[in-house]
Amino acid sequence: MDQDTIAAISTPIGEGAIAIVRLSGEEAIKIANELFKGQDLREVKSHTIHYGKIVDPSTKEQVEEVMVSVMRAPKTFTTEDVVEINCHGGLASVNRLLELALLQGARLAEPGEFTKRAFLNGRIDLSQAEAVMDLIRAKTDKAMNVALKQLDGKLSQLVGSLRQQLIETVAHVEVNIDYPEYDDVEEMSNHMLIERTDAVYEEVEKLLKMAKQGKILREGLATAIIGRPNVGKSSLLNAFVQETKAIVTDIPGTTRDVIEEYVNIRGVPLRLVDTAGIRETEDIVERIGVERSRKALKEADLILFVLNYGEALSEEDKKLFEAVEGLECIVIINKTDLKQNLNIDEVKKYAGDKKIISTSLIKDKGMNELEEAIADTFFAGELDAGDLSYVSNVRHIQLLKQTLQALEDAKEAMEANMPIDLVQIDVTRAWELLGEIVGDTVQDSLIDQLFSQFCLGK
Repeated sequence: MDQDTIAAISTPIGEGAIAIVRLSGEEAIKIANELFKGQDLREVKSHTIHYGKIVDPSTKEQVEEVMVSVMRAPKTFTTEDVVEINCHGGLASVNRLLELALLQGARLAEPGEFTKRAFLNGRIDLSQAEAVMDLIRAKTDKAMNVALKQLDGKLSQLVGSLRQQLIETVAHVEVNIDYPEYDDVEEMSNHMLIERTDAVYEEVEKLLKMAKQGKILREGLATAIIGRPNVGKSSLLNAFVQETKAIVTDIPGTTRDVIEEYVNIRGVPLRLVDTAGIRETEDIVERIGVERSRKALKEADLILFVLNYGEALSEEDKKLFEAVEGLECIVIINKTDLKQNLNIDEVKKYAGDKKIISTSLIKDKGMNELEEAIADTFFAGELDAGDLSYVSNVRHIQLLKQTLQALEDAKEAMEANMPIDLVQIDVTRAWELLGEIVGDTVQDSLIDQLFSQFCLGK
């Protein structure tokens, strides 16, 4: 790994009260001290903050009024010397400050390079590094708590325990292969191999069972709002968001595109998509919106199908019922403040076992029942974000699936009375796959790819 000193702006770009320029590396304190007029940063204690001015060394011009935090290795995030310069949050001032740091010998950090150094220096493992970005992107308290648990090393501890069980099994197999003459070495029978690998299999399977909920917490529940034009789809979106995001009128076809919005429903992040009404239309712009709506329908985790209490079930409605067949869908009968023209028994026949919720959005009725139905559908109404079993990262989920397959292959080989050293190959493969989660057996190219997805300055 390069030992040069890196620098980057660690706060979002834009105007704000403060901005932070972060430096990490052997020369971090030296570079900051060359710019800082105040106490000698080389002499101050670690983990202290100091008031002073930033001065351009070449012109002696005062550039900024700052607070500078000094943190000495190894007790820092990167395990290197780290300096954070807090300045006013204007675009010009923070960019000037970064430019001066670079002129004094620092290198502009790559995306995620601070966290990458923390990983490469052994401060955190790969799953904890990925949790940093999950924490930044968390959209609800529960999603944040899951990321915090992973950052705290809970997932790493569980994976480490499973890997230890597998490596002990492999070691026992190798002892029996290498030293068969020793009678006091317990024979590793197929029965014992199956017993030990089954224990790991059950734990991995348990993780995967909760992975869907974890993924939803991390990425949000892709939720498509569908229905004929003017049934109240945009009003439903606005009721969730509690502010006007979509145009609501009495004119059919007002929504001509797909509108997305994140909302927090009882701790579950919903990525709501308000779609253009799916219908045949000659309007070119509206037709594009309809096609995007069909695409959103296919990609949705949950579909909210809105019907109009004041209108009879139409052929378009029946076609939409066909389109959502086999998909996770809640039927919403809206506008119950109007005179009833909708045959509820007919709706129930087409809906089958789908939940049906009645609402009057204009009267603010039915939203609590709808939110409860959404929570019940995916989390049985309750969600324990402190549960260690919430795996949310797509990469982790894929590796766990591959681990299950390797263990299944080992079990099939044992049941077929294959030579025990061949069975060992599959068990070792499972151990390696689990190691990729925490970064013990991962390739450098994958590490580079993962950290490239981080934001600059993190």
